[in-house]
Amino acid sequence: MTVAVFMFSLCGAMMLGMPIAFALIACGIALMFHLDMYDVRILAQNLIIGADSFALMAVPFFLLVGELMNAGGISKRIINFGMALVGHIRGGLGYVAIIAAFIFAGLSGSAVADTAALCAIMIPMMGEAGYNKAGCAALIGSGGIVAMILPPSIAFIVFGAIGNVSVVKLFIAGIFPGILLCCSLAGAWWYISRKQQVVVFPKKTKAEVWQATREASWALFLPILIMVGIKGGVVTPTEAAVGAVFYTLFLCLVIYRSVKLSQIPHILMAAAKTTSVIMFLIAAAMVSAWLIAIANIPGEVTEWLEPLMGNRLLLLIAINVLVFVVGTAMDLTPTVLILTPVLMPIVLKAGIDPVYFGVIFILNNAIGLLTPPVGTVLNAACGAGKVKMDELMVQVVPYLLIESGLLLLLILFPELVLVPLKWMS
Repeated sequence: MTVAVFMFSLCGAMMLGMPIAFALIACGIALMFHLDMYDVRILAQNLIIGADSFALMAVPFFLLVGELMNAGGISKRIINFGMALVGHIRGGLGYVAIIAAFIFAGLSGSAVADTAALCAIMIPMMGEAGYNKAGCAALIGSGGIVAMILPPSIAFIVFGAIGNVSVVKLFIAGIFPGILLCCSLAGAWWYISRKQQVVVFPKKTKAEVWQATREASWALFLPILIMVGIKGGVVTPTEAAVGAVFYTLFLCLVIYRSVKLSQIPHILMAAAKTTSVIMFLIAAAMVSAWLIAIANIPGEVTEWLEPLMGNRLLLLIAINVLVFVVGTAMDLTPTVLILTPVLMPIVLKAGIDPVYFGVIFILNNAIGLLTPPVGTVLNAACGAGKVKMDELMVQVVPYLLIESGLLLLLILFPELVLVPLKWMS
């Protein structure tokens, strides 16, 4: 009965058009009445506690890095670097998009921001070279979700804070799966683009490659700086985020001189708006999370999954099918906030490594960003790339299959996450 109250109140509020954050609060209130313990002070206290987390302080700073990166033209320098390396290969612009998505992921941690920036710059360029615009937007969107897996992934920070899992270990564990994701997309793009009649750009001279590398080197150094600092125990993820802001600001104001002081307030405002949405979502989710624990919903769900508790593989497949279905109808952050407190007790009881689960859980949710009707990355690619949604949905199917195949591979072979994690730790 408690699970039914939870599901109907949450889904009912969303069907009425209520924003996710308010739907979560409404769900919490419904659970309070069901448990006969309604108290507005508990509601307010959990809202405050939800946003009061040191780990979550990294979120606004990494979002600010993304805003500075786009405003400062760092994105174009990274794309020029990719062009110098692989632009001369058949289908080279697609490989440039994958390389750029990989590098962008290490700078901002936001799939939507990376996809929008890449589409706005690369789609016109790829269209002029004879590429199918919808296919290019599908590739860029599919590459954009790697930002959810590679550090400094905002999704990992949120999951770590809600699930009480080490954010540092999540960052390290996501590196190898992120590389596998980009390699699988490159393989898919090779197969898709080999028959396309597109412009093949001339190979850059060594001097031009060096020039592009030199211009992008400052930006390329930032992901390395973040990971070395965190892995070496010099800084926490939050401190690394603060350092990344000052480093990016230094690049924009001093090295590249691409941002004026008069632009800084607008950049800060844009980052603050995005941060306020995410933080309010998290605060609202903590109300539901606390009541989920009080109502013992994880215990009820565990009873349903009890026949699978003795088989970790079947349990993980069942959980991931559930997450995938929910992810088609809900954005990543709300899904993580709602399902993490429900699933983590089950995962721990089954003896599944929480860091490993975090990687496949976030990857599954990231794939959901490409599925209609909610798919925010899909919408960002559609809007920024100026392509029709129906055309984009057809073109994204091969990449969805490739990424779903990678998810299944990680479920079948946990060593692909755990062995690199152990080695890099």
